[in-house]
Amino acid sequence: MQATTFKTEFRFGGIERLYGSGSLDRLQAAHALIVGIGGVGSWVAESLARSGLGQLTLVDLDDICESNINRQVHALDGMIGKPKVDAMADRCRLINPEINIRPIAKFFTETNAESLLDVQYDYAMDAIDSLNHKCALIDSCRRARIPIIVSGSAGGRVDPSQIRIADLTRSYNDKLLQRVRKKLRQEYGYPRERRRRFKIECVFSPEAARYSESESCESEPASSRKLDCSSGYGAAAHVTGAFGMMAAARIVEKICSEKS
Repeated sequence: MQATTFKTEFRFGGIERLYGSGSLDRLQAAHALIVGIGGVGSWVAESLARSGLGQLTLVDLDDICESNINRQVHALDGMIGKPKVDAMADRCRLINPEINIRPIAKFFTETNAESLLDVQYDYAMDAIDSLNHKCALIDSCRRARIPIIVSGSAGGRVDPSQIRIADLTRSYNDKLLQRVRKKLRQEYGYPRERRRRFKIECVFSPEAARYSESESCESEPASSRKLDCSSGYGAAAHVTGAFGMMAAARIVEKICSEKS
């Protein structure tokens, strides 16, 4: 037992020195949910595992495809065709053999929301592309009083220095989050007054998205664009990774600042 304790402290001692006394204990006791283990979510999982988080639940039904390699941390030669949650779980165990990982090969929907939120997570990360599923997760976490951070669109962006965190109502130049706000107001009863905040944080970039057909940065309806294995936005790891790292930094900060 002493050897295991020493190994853990040696491996993640830098976190304790950075965030202060007791921070590593809080992280090791924490349980985070990440829904969407792709361009953003995979980097969140990587960072949380390297921060000594004790438990992670990973939710995604997709498999890794070759064109994920440009932006997803678990997409490696030899991993093509493997479920994303399993590949990410294996990677996290290599980082921290003592981490408790629960990979769930499902998409998050309103139908299975209750069963997937079957524990009181300390934090949730929304890295979903689908509008309907994204809103279902946000509202399910709000009702369950689970803190959540929402990812905007990382596709089509090239400048990670523009990425920031704000209340969901204060994001701009992000068509996906604009549609999320509209749906939450119209279908979930969220405040319609523009001055009122949702008290839900998001990570987003106000940078105008680039499209592959031309060098123009003019906007196009988000419903006609996606980020997948065959078409849609281009993407780069230095942006999707920065989105994930920004979100992970906020999660770690919040967990470490919680009073015992």
